[in-house]
Amino acid sequence: MLDHVPHAKAVGLAIVSVEKGVAVVKLPYDEKLVGNPDTGVVHGGVITTLLDNCCGIAVGMALGEMRPIATLDLRIDYMKPATPKLEILARAECYKVTANIAFVRASAYHADASDPIATAVGAFMLDAAGHPKSKSKATS
Repeated sequence: MLDHVPHAKAVGLAIVSVEKGVAVVKLPYDEKLVGNPDTGVVHGGVITTLLDNCCGIAVGMALGEMRPIATLDLRIDYMKPATPKLEILARAECYKVTANIAFVRASAYHADASDPIATAVGAFMLDAAGHPKSKSKATS
């Protein structure tokens, strides 16, 4: 599911688990992703990449298939810096799918999901590349 996203591959994203409408993705710590060499903290843009991709996978899992989608809106609230040298997990849930848009919420964290590094809410346009609509029915 991430093989067709070169940036996701470049930063090392890996799927941990998926289920209907939910995805968990991990980002292993890597020195090349550090935003501040003095602290060793992963750059916030990498956290954005993690959350955006995790949300997209959750949308695909809600649809029952991976289809072309585009991020319409992604709001991220950064709560604290990531701890250097620790992997970062993201969990996203697609909680509503309409005929044209899917809505998702997510968080990035280390080991404890109740202590997030960042949280996100997003909206994704379905069939973004002119892909014919699938036979699966979206809820309105």
